[in-house]
Amino acid sequence: MSFYLCATMAAALLLTILTPIPASAAPPDDAYVAGYAAAVLEREFNLPAPSLRVRDGVLTVAESDLAGANRARVVTTLSRIPGVNRVEVLTAPAPAPSATPGTRGSPASDEARPATTLEYQIGWLPGGILFKPLIADPRWPHFSAAYQYYISNRQLENVAAVSFGETFTFYRNRFEDVLWEFGIQASVFSLFNLGAPSKDLINADYLAAAVAGFRWKDVSALTRIYHQSSHLGDEFLLANSSVQRINLTYEGADLRLSYEFWPGLRIYGGGGGIFDKEPSDLKPWYAEGGIEFRSPWPAGARIRPVVGVDVQTRQQNDWSADLSARAGVELLGALYGRNLQLLLEYFRGHSPNGQFYQDKIDYIGLGLHFHFN
Repeated sequence: MSFYLCATMAAALLLTILTPIPASAAPPDDAYVAGYAAAVLEREFNLPAPSLRVRDGVLTVAESDLAGANRARVVTTLSRIPGVNRVEVLTAPAPAPSATPGTRGSPASDEARPATTLEYQIGWLPGGILFKPLIADPRWPHFSAAYQYYISNRQLENVAAVSFGETFTFYRNRFEDVLWEFGIQASVFSLFNLGAPSKDLINADYLAAAVAGFRWKDVSALTRIYHQSSHLGDEFLLANSSVQRINLTYEGADLRLSYEFWPGLRIYGGGGGIFDKEPSDLKPWYAEGGIEFRSPWPAGARIRPVVGVDVQTRQQNDWSADLSARAGVELLGALYGRNLQLLLEYFRGHSPNGQFYQDKIDYIGLGLHFHFN
């Protein structure tokens, strides 16, 4: 895969995100969705739900308005309405609307809104994932394009890092208060040398995984069994004939746990091991932990500050720490409720790029990161 092909795909993705959607294809506005949802509640469940609000595709309704109804069925029905990205059930009655008559669906401010319980759709292809994407993990599957400047590196200086991938949920259900789901992860992580005349592909890592997710209130977990293989670029090998190619490929299993507390703050940790590996002398065990903050302020804004720090250690590297830090802004609902992040990046530690796992690198960068979940 050439740099130009990856750059073209990344540019097409960004154009899709940033180009205004024609009116004929525009998603329903919040007022329309609110009216539609109110009609569904009254017709199918005989619920007037005066607390119902919609903002940026997020539908909220007071728990007291659902009394006597099958809550899971109500949430699933509301989630299927075109234009609804997710449903939140307020744990206290919503404040009285300040909008004028006829504008049902205008939201109250974030400060006045009571605590919420996030509801997830149940069934096949429900959308979203129970375990939120990790901001600073350099190997979290998602769409991204980043420039990286390698500090005091003898081989590389100006680098482009591109990834294509996502986590997809096939089925979700609940057991009492615990939600569970299964799906897949797939991704390609590519690295290009911008200092070479033809922007050589240095390395490409391919990841495929079967995943299972769980959530209980503010605690979530993700476990997976995965395969990863790494491949050096042909032009890189031709220009660096002294480099000995390593056929790096393995299967692995891991588990991550996450706890969300205080507005927007999250901690996580976990670990795993690899097996059926080549080279056979690779040491199997690794651990990961981190902290993230997604600002709930300013109220009503579509651009919010985000920051994340991720630390990974591996037995192969004598448990030395690999530090990844990212900070910037997140554009909420950049495309049909999906989020776009513009992040400053810093990494120091052993390279996450394929057969270079024994090399220490230190870089700063700037990247665009697009999440479907």
